[in-house]
Amino acid sequence: MRRNRFRNFTHRFLIPERTLILSFLIIILVGTCLLSLPYAARVKPAFFIDALFTATSAVCVTGLIVVDTGSFYSQFGQIVILALIQLGGLGIMTFSVFFYLLLGRSIGIRDRRIIQDTFSQFPIRNIYVLLKSVFLYTIVIECAGALFLFIGWIDHFPLMTALYFSLFHAVSAFCNAGFSLFPDSFASFQNNIPLNLSITSLIILGGMGFIVLKEIVGIGFRKNLPLRISLHSKVVLTTSATLIVLGTLFIFFIERDNSLLKSPLSEQILISYFQSVTSRTAGFNTIPMVSLSNPTLFILIILMFIGASPGSCGGGIKTTNLATLLSLAFNRYKGREGATVFKRTIPQETVFRSVSIILASILAVTIITIFLLITQMGDLSHTESRGLFLEYLFETVSAFGTVGLSMGVTTKLNSAGKLITIAMMLLGRLGPLTLAFAMAQRVRKGEFHYAEENIIVG
Repeated sequence: MRRNRFRNFTHRFLIPERTLILSFLIIILVGTCLLSLPYAARVKPAFFIDALFTATSAVCVTGLIVVDTGSFYSQFGQIVILALIQLGGLGIMTFSVFFYLLLGRSIGIRDRRIIQDTFSQFPIRNIYVLLKSVFLYTIVIECAGALFLFIGWIDHFPLMTALYFSLFHAVSAFCNAGFSLFPDSFASFQNNIPLNLSITSLIILGGMGFIVLKEIVGIGFRKNLPLRISLHSKVVLTTSATLIVLGTLFIFFIERDNSLLKSPLSEQILISYFQSVTSRTAGFNTIPMVSLSNPTLFILIILMFIGASPGSCGGGIKTTNLATLLSLAFNRYKGREGATVFKRTIPQETVFRSVSIILASILAVTIITIFLLITQMGDLSHTESRGLFLEYLFETVSAFGTVGLSMGVTTKLNSAGKLITIAMMLLGRLGPLTLAFAMAQRVRKGEFHYAEENIIVG
């Protein structure tokens, strides 16, 4: 009887959203314990709050740090961080379901739905085939990226060091984590074209989503068949390319007389392109953030808020939600209803979900920014603290978008600020609606509707 009651309770309580959250919380706790061990650090063990912050940042593939990864943590600690990045990038449930399938065990509807919501917009017939593709693409792309980085670094470091650095940064880039073993990220390699292109390629591939990767790879194996990809892939590729180009142009024209003034033209373009790509979700940088002008910082905040694409390793509101909102606004301006993209109408439920995600994200960023400003004032007067607004807003959006770019504020956070940022990183990785759905069961459709009454808008 008790066993049946326990099963009924777990069945009702562990809905897919809560299961996903619990899997992240468990691996964060395990990572925190490992990073708190004496031999995880080079000199003295990390404080619990700092280990918790680092573990959360790694699992949520954010990249914000309170201590320097390369100099503070030992190689054991760095490998723990790397493992947390890989687990968090692909998703803990993805690994658990995959190993269940390898052992020949069946998986329940709950786990199937989590994989469904994570990787695909269509019903999945064979989850094993999908997960095998996810792991295959991940291994191939990360190994290829590590090889290119190794070729570029073999002349700068000893053999084993170059190999270790290449593997670490390839995984960090593909998972859009932004963790670097160099204290200045990639600022020392800002004129290294092969390295810059390798890192940005890994970031782009990791941020477009596995379903899009699968479709692109599938096109190469088609013979004598028309070139057709899904609407989702069209929207992801078009929106991502547009954001990269616009971001590059904005950064280049704003910073060419500022932080890029002393660099040659080719290097200016390379730095602008790198920062445009990495600002969406990765968090690497080849130029100090503190040297950028306010307009550029605001552009970066917008890019970080948008983030990557669904089914990827990145955060943010996602490119498809942005495209849906812009299409809806454009159609309303033209006097048409709904959202249409590439001569296809997006379902109304999807439109509502996109608007809800964006509004919830704006609300979350607003609340967290206010809390950070309140908790970090210290002995500063209101007049003295006004200049910190942009910095804390930048840090908050970076945590939400799981980016990792920083204005240098993160290392100065007190315990309350670190806990707030930890919550924001977790929220940004899982998504505002996932947390909302985890707290309450979904509302049943069609039960009743209230009477309509109009209000004045505009």
